[in-house]
Amino acid sequence: MKGFKKILVPEMNLGQLVRLLRAEYVVDAVPLNKIQGKPFKVSEVTAAIESLLGK
Repeated sequence: MKGFKKILVPEMNLGQLVRLLRAEYVVDAVPLNKIQGKPFKVSEVTAAIESLLGK
C-alpha cells in the first residue's frame, strides 16, 4: 500500500479497518464511513474519490 499516494477505505461501520491499516501498514488511509445500515451508492464513493483527488 505504500506505493499509493492516497488510500480511501469505504466502511459500513465506525472505521475499524482504517485503524487497522493505519497501525499495521503505517499509511494515511482516509475513511469513508456509513452507519445508516444502507449500502453505499456509487455516487457517494465517486464523490469521495473526486474530493480526495481534488477534482
